Amino acid sequence: MKTFSVFLLTAFSAAGVHVQAQAQQERVWRCGNEYTNNATVAQQRGCKIMEGGNLTIVQGSRPVASAAPSSSGSGAASAARSPAGSPKVDGADQRSRDGEARSVLEAELRKAQERQSQLQREYNNGEPEKQGSESKNYQKYLDRVSDMKAEIARNEADIAGLQREIGRLPVANR
Repeated sequence: MKTFSVFLLTAFSAAGVHVQAQAQQERVWRCGNEYTNNATVAQQRGCKIMEGGNLTIVQGSRPVASAAPSSSGSGAASAARSPAGSPKVDGADQRSRDGEARSVLEAELRKAQERQSQLQREYNNGEPEKQGSESKNYQKYLDRVSDMKAEIARNEADIAGLQREIGRLPVANR
């Protein structure tokens, strides 16, 4: 039994060496930005042989050709098209979805603007009222002022982002 397993191990390792040697003998040629392992095509096109290192090629998808944007402003409409294979939505459903999205974004914008005015009142132009132990520990006060300033900046960025998103939506027909 032991000799049989040694025999199988030897046979499989020899087969592995043969496959590895065969893979190393296969040649790859570079033809500009393309690669081939067909010697006749490589000779016809004047390709250069690739030597050393490993080569991995991943086939990508071809980009969809888009129509040239016209001067009437349809360039923005062509950029907003849905990807190929996505389900079609009729106009009324899309307008309804856009209206819902707009109302949600506008509600978020109102909340962010209210929060911004509250933060500005508390910040008091960089001099908020001291709280509790801050009168004894000035560094705590400075840290809180710094945190407030950072929160105001984050909230301003949120407001700007919401305004951009609302601006991207089609104008609602009322």
